[in-house]
Amino acid sequence: MPNITVELLKGRSLEQRREFAQAVADSAVEILGARRQDVRMVFTEITADTVANGGVLASEDGSRAGVVSALADG
Repeated sequence: MPNITVELLKGRSLEQRREFAQAVADSAVEILGARRQDVRMVFTEITADTVANGGVLASEDGSRAGVVSALADG
């Protein structure tokens, strides 16, 4: 039984999470030979001030400002 943990910046829609879950489950069935009903995913939403890339908080990283802003506005 594959247990998949997905961490996403807060702001993704229910439809985006649903579509992602379906695509990942499809891949687990195809590649791993798992039964669809045994593919479990847990989505953990994180905020831009609780994750850092290269030592810089996402909330303070100018190169990620567009993504962070779009998700916050979403």
